[in-house]
Amino acid sequence: MLPIVHHPGYSIEWPERHPFPMAKFRVLRRRLSTLAFDDRDDVGWITPAPATGKALLRGHTADYLQRFYLGEIATTRRTPSGFPWSPALVERTLLEVGGTLAAVDSAMETGLALNTAGGTHHAYADRASGYCLLNDLAVAAHHLLAEYRLERVLIVDCDVHQGDGTAWIFRDEPRVFTLSLHGEANFPFEKRQSDRDVALPRGTGDDAYLARLEAALDPILNDFRPQFVLFDAGADVHADDRLGHLALSDHGLYRRDHRVLAACRRRGIPVAGVIGGGYDRDLEALAERHAQLFLAALALISE
Repeated sequence: MLPIVHHPGYSIEWPERHPFPMAKFRVLRRRLSTLAFDDRDDVGWITPAPATGKALLRGHTADYLQRFYLGEIATTRRTPSGFPWSPALVERTLLEVGGTLAAVDSAMETGLALNTAGGTHHAYADRASGYCLLNDLAVAAHHLLAEYRLERVLIVDCDVHQGDGTAWIFRDEPRVFTLSLHGEANFPFEKRQSDRDVALPRGTGDDAYLARLEAALDPILNDFRPQFVLFDAGADVHADDRLGHLALSDHGLYRRDHRVLAACRRRGIPVAGVIGGGYDRDLEALAERHAQLFLAALALISE
């Protein structure tokens, strides 16, 4: 069984020309439907609840959460998150983090689960950054440490942008290993030190990318021996992404996602995947890129 977490509230009303494609979550859900995910007995759809304050306080400061809830982060026109604050934005953000938590809980039961949102890795414990209000990966990792008493959690971040918020949050936490595979000349321009950083030059294509990924991932899986893997499958590494500068194809995305998930499954490590970044005015093309994660997971559970 492949649990997939989705909520219609992931997409909300949004400024038409805003560079963040808020409607992509709705379009991805529709694309998965056209790919017959709704018709399969081995796919189970889960509707998440919003993340609770208890869960959020493990990854964020109480002061920042109060400012997040009340909108005091929006004191200037250009907010640190890049988003125009609204109560609706608060609610969809809580649903997104709740979706990643639901995927984690499901993966602990089934071995593999996916969220159709998530990957908000730029948010710090005390502030928003880069289209990220709350760090769902950090909250989920803390959830695994606290609720399941795990001692080794690996975050594999393959978004084209370095997971600086996640790296900073866990900089002194030996139970969480952060691996970030990202474009070297891209946001954030002040990088944080992950446990393992792999910085890639502009134009890196499928084969070179996959070679660097395997060279980094396999030793970590063998040496750190994680009890759980959180996988940020950012589609912004695609050649046509507006903010990416790397050169993966649709099939390259599929190969990447299949290799990460398969490496975990071979070792019996539960893994939860989130879709990460992806920026394109053509939402159908963008949904197709994000769909590669779900197609790769489906292929694995069908083997």
